[in-house]
Amino acid sequence: MQFEAKITVMPIAEILDPQGKAVALGLANLGIANVEDVRVGKHIVLHLSADSQAIAEAAVETACKKLLANLIMEDYTYTVQEVVTT
Repeated sequence: MQFEAKITVMPIAEILDPQGKAVALGLANLGIANVEDVRVGKHIVLHLSADSQAIAEAAVETACKKLLANLIMEDYTYTVQEVVTT
């Protein structure tokens, strides 16, 4: 079966996000002053083959923990959906 995983990796809320601060400053310089906070993260889409939803989710979990997210500084969330081809 084919699956698509959508993964979001974001800095932990308690950690300073210098990229977010730079974007917030840039927005203010553009006259967009009503933005109160900006957090910059990563959005990753994986296409994978697996025998079941559970196996696909386990693979995504492993990828997040071991490669895609720095667990000291980042949190992650993901969804995994089967891709139906006709």
